[in-house]
Amino acid sequence: MARNPFKPTAGATPPVLVGRDSVLEDLDEALEDGAGSPYLLQFITGARGVGKTVMLTEMGRRARQQGWIVIDETATPKLIQRLTSAVRRHREELGQPSRRKITGAGISLGPFGGANLDLESPDRAAPGLREEIGMLCDALDLHDGETGLIITVDEIHTIPQSELEELTAITQHLIREDRPVGLLMAGIPQAVERMISDNAQRPKVSTFMRRAERTSLEEVPLHSVAAAFEQTLTEAGRSVSPEVAMECAQATGGYPFMIQLVGYHTWRIGKTGEVTSSHVAAGRDKARKRLGDLVHAPALADLSPVDRTFLTHMSQDSGPTRAIDMQTRMGEGSNYISVYRDRLIRAGMIQPAATYGRFEFALPELREYLRDHAAQLIAQSEN
Repeated sequence: MARNPFKPTAGATPPVLVGRDSVLEDLDEALEDGAGSPYLLQFITGARGVGKTVMLTEMGRRARQQGWIVIDETATPKLIQRLTSAVRRHREELGQPSRRKITGAGISLGPFGGANLDLESPDRAAPGLREEIGMLCDALDLHDGETGLIITVDEIHTIPQSELEELTAITQHLIREDRPVGLLMAGIPQAVERMISDNAQRPKVSTFMRRAERTSLEEVPLHSVAAAFEQTLTEAGRSVSPEVAMECAQATGGYPFMIQLVGYHTWRIGKTGEVTSSHVAAGRDKARKRLGDLVHAPALADLSPVDRTFLTHMSQDSGPTRAIDMQTRMGEGSNYISVYRDRLIRAGMIQPAATYGRFEFALPELREYLRDHAAQLIAQSEN
């Protein structure tokens, strides 16, 4: 029996990366152009589960294929320290030692008349990240002169303030030195915007980040999802009609993580032979439950009790929610509602709706999950 081709694991690269061709083409061109290309400095933004981490992984894979050195990181404390160590390891693998110098006072006559030269590293300290990257780029230039360094940083909006300032300053200097360096960062869009706004009093940081390219990952068009289901299932030895492939696509809502969940469970239910509508229906139900367990439950657990109550009241609506309705349901004034609305927007749980003054859920199936677990969530909020 063929192996299940779908990979519903956070960050795992799927067999087909659906609907992201233009993003990857921009990166391919940037890698060819080298230093100074705008797409070597960009934010990848989108809601939870839309494929930001997968995109960073694929970008790194493509860069490696073209001979670039890639360092993948997450914005947790000591990021700069880890990056420095990683760059140093790559530099040493290329046979590039730390720069050393002869000190003026380090020349002396040995006991047999020979001269001893004292060598020391600049400033008697290990090179920092900027110096390490500079030496690595020098080594790459001697090696082939066509590649450079790509750093990917996931969850960039969680980076400690001091490390953000240092990373920004270092990257700015490297770009000014025309070094072949790329910085690809991923995060929730509202949180990234808040991170930039919070640095408005630090013009160098704010201006630098605002100049970075923005790539927003949205839901994938259903016709592209259906085509991907057909391709993946057929290549794995299963058959599926165009109509059933579209049923699979509709079950996902174009949400990348649901594509993998629906595909995975639909495959498991049928196992062999043709994929049918009944397989899709059963797979969809299992996928929805897993989405709740893997995405919604952890996201809600990170919120305050009032945040969860706010979302539960929102789930009463079948579409976008009005602030005035939330005031009535929660028995609070407009300022109170605005505070929690803004908090949840920054958390990536809700987003402004197309209709002015309304807001809606940012995650698929969250409304249904909240309705199914309303009593439990309210009880948790009251305890």
